[in-house]
This record gives sequence, structure tokens and C-alpha cells, in this order.
Amino acid sequence: MDVVPPETGPEAIVRTLMRAMEHPHSPAKPARPHKIVVRDREIQFYLRGVLQDLDIAIDYAPELPLIDELFRGFAEVVDSQIPDLPPQYAEALQEKAFALWQAAPWEFLEEQQILSIEINKWDVGTLYASVMGMLGMEYGILFYRSEESLQRFRAAVLQSEESQGRLEEAFLKQDCLFLTFESLDADDEDEDEIDNLAEMPLAEIAPTFGNIHPLEGLRSVLYDEEALVVYVALESLCRFIRDHRRQLRDETFPELSHRYRISLPESDTGTKSVSVTVASMPQLASELEEMAGFGVSESEMETPDLPIFRSLRDDLIPEDSFLSLGVVSWEMLEYLRKGVTYHPAGEIKQVGDGLPVILIQTSRPKAKTVIENIEAAGGLQAICFNPGADPFDGDRYDLGLLQTQNGELFLFGEFLDDDPIHVEARKKWNQRCKNTKGYCGLIIAKGLTGSARGNPQLRDMVALFEARSLSPKDLGLGMLQLMPQL
Repeated sequence: MDVVPPETGPEAIVRTLMRAMEHPHSPAKPARPHKIVVRDREIQFYLRGVLQDLDIAIDYAPELPLIDELFRGFAEVVDSQIPDLPPQYAEALQEKAFALWQAAPWEFLEEQQILSIEINKWDVGTLYASVMGMLGMEYGILFYRSEESLQRFRAAVLQSEESQGRLEEAFLKQDCLFLTFESLDADDEDEDEIDNLAEMPLAEIAPTFGNIHPLEGLRSVLYDEEALVVYVALESLCRFIRDHRRQLRDETFPELSHRYRISLPESDTGTKSVSVTVASMPQLASELEEMAGFGVSESEMETPDLPIFRSLRDDLIPEDSFLSLGVVSWEMLEYLRKGVTYHPAGEIKQVGDGLPVILIQTSRPKAKTVIENIEAAGGLQAICFNPGADPFDGDRYDLGLLQTQNGELFLFGEFLDDDPIHVEARKKWNQRCKNTKGYCGLIIAKGLTGSARGNPQLRDMVALFEARSLSPKDLGLGMLQLMPQL
């Protein structure tokens, strides 16, 4: 609906009227009214003169009760709208949300590494915080109202991964408060064009608060007491991360607990502060990992009989390539399979958070050459990591290897054995490969010399080779040593 202010004059009214006739809102088709009724004599005479050739009757009435009632209805809707956040807590919640964003707990906490937040106030006992963001896809915190709700949701997701409808049903049956982050320009961009939020400036990030309840569904609004609960949870969580960041970065999820006194923003409750206890839950994390299949032993992984390799080469992957170990969600995997050069490895069950992948980004011509060389070797059979050493300087390495169907091994990466970033990435790689029963993938991407350098988007990915993951024991190579070239 277009509204024309009176001070803009009769010409604006005519322009708006003609636009409504020629381009009405869908599904209406262009049409001409038989009669127009106005309650202003000047407008009546003006429209009669301008529209005299269109055979439209222009009548006058001192009152237009139907129109008045329509506008009253619009005003009531606007007045009755509930703000997303209670005005008295909105600024404080926004500040805590940005404090959490800067603390970035997703850099070292996985979704199954749950933190309990004992509040015992406002009909809330303990919240169970699950951190989202390590996969670089969606960032935020889910505050489950019970441990049972958290476990039910995880179990439902694992049972429903092949059905989008069941996944949505499981999502809406959660019982939690949430905080998520998104780009301010998300509505104006294609999903594939949006950069990783973690790399965007703070000014381009927007927090969103809300509630999910089995009976109510999703609601992007917090009421007064819910706002106070989320404020207390965020403040205590930020303090806990500040005090225990080093321990939380350990390879093993530690058992930690800390008590805090949280001052409340001004409220009508009369309460000035709340005592809160935040604790890690390694036992629950282990149960959730076992539920997701992270605990599958090496012996349970299906390992095919592989031909003995003939040589170890380093001429497949260009030296200046960008390399990363990561994961692609099952949804994105389906897009890749349909949109790029695709070589399957077998039936992969969609268990866990996605398919573990090695991503190699180079220039478009070099990417084409890499793909052609792998195809000429019969395709990709396996992705492997094997220990290596430099006897001259004493450094030890984790060597990334690609095995093609003709039995050849190609070096794609050399990683220092004690590099903490690689150690963490390998830990996740191993867990995800166990989860997929040994299936993994290689993605070849272009765009190394463009704006997508180091952060290839879906449109930059040109090939997907699915393969099997092999352990050093499967390869049987032992420690590989750097040999001098004479």
C-alpha cells in the first residue's frame, strides 16, 4: 500500500493512482476503477479534470468510514507489536552479545562440549549452553532448559538426517533460548555470496535473540524474564571463557567449575544481583560424541583392499596452493555433487555434521590441470596422513598424501607435527572420518588470485573427489624421511 502525504499535492496523488492501476500488487492484474470517492472538493475537481478521458466517475463524500476503519486497524496492529527485546534491557543484551562475539568461544568449543549455567531464578534452574560456530557456518549459543531436551534433539537429528521435514520438526521441538549472529546485509545477498561471518568487521554483525519451545515453536522475541535469564547466562559465560580459555583449548575437554555474582541491569524485580555457577560437562560431551559416532574404533572403519603404491610424488598439487582441512555440510555436499565435476566413492551415510574434506585452492588453469591428472590416474582412491621427519634439522612432520586408483601417492601438504592449529584440525578430521566410516573428500577450487583467495565460496569450487581415509597403519610406510637430492 502506498500512502501519499497531503502536503505533496494533487500531482503526487495522480501519480500514485496511475501506478496502482498499471502495476497493482500481485496477483491482481492491471485494471481501471469505475468510480473513485474522495472527501476533499479540491481533489475531486482536480481528478475530474485529469481523468476525464478515462471514463472514471469521481464522487465526493464528507466521510469515508470504511477507509477510516481500515487505517484504525493498521494503527492498532502497529501499536500492538511487541519489540524483539524489552526496551529496558535491549542495550545491555546487545552489549553482552557483542562481548561474546569478541570472545569467540567457537574457536575452541565444539557443539557437543556443553557448559552448564546454574541460575535458579525466574523459574529457571540450570541452562545447558551449546556453542555453534566451529564449522564456520552458523554462529551463536543455544541455552537448553534441560539436559533431556538437549539429548532428545541430538538423538532426533541423528535419526532424521535424511529427511528435511523431520529435521525441521526436531528443530521446532527444542526447548531453549538462543542467540545467533548474522550479517546485516544477509537479506540483500545471495546465500553463496555471504562471507564467513568470523572474518567480517563487528559493525557488519547483528545479534538475534529468541526462544524455541515444543508448544510455541520459534519466536524471535524475548519477554522480560527471558531477557534477564539470557543476560545473566551471557555475562557468566563471558566471564567463564575469560577465566578458563587456556584450559578450554586443551585437546581433552576439562572438568571446570566457577561461581560468579552477576549484577543485573535496572529492573522492576527488586533483585540487584544473582549468584551463578558455570561448569563444563565432559561426561555429557563424551555421551554426545558416542551418540554421534565419534567413538567408532579404527577396526570398525571399512577399509578396502588397496594396491601397493609405486612411488611418492610431489608434482600433482601446485606449490602456491591454499590448503585447508575442514568439513562440508550434507546440504552443501548435495549442491556440490550437482554443480561441479563429481567423482563418487560409494554410498555415504549422512551421519555427523558433514563430510570431512581437504580443500585445495589454486588458479583456474592449474585447477583444471590437477583435475585432469587425477582423472588420468583413474581417479582418487584415498586420502592419507603419514609421519615424516627431516633428519638434518630434527623436525617431525605430518605428511598429507593423496592415493590415486593406479596406486601412486602424491604429497599435498607438509605440516609440522607440533603445530597446534594442525593438531586440532587433524583431531577433528579423525573424528569425522570415524563418523563417516572412513569416507572423506577432496575439493578443488579456483580463485587463488582473486578476491576469494583463502576463502573460496561455493561458486569457486570446480571438482569433488570422494575417497577413503587411510591411517599410517593402513599405509604401512613407517616414518618417511627427507632425503638430500644430489
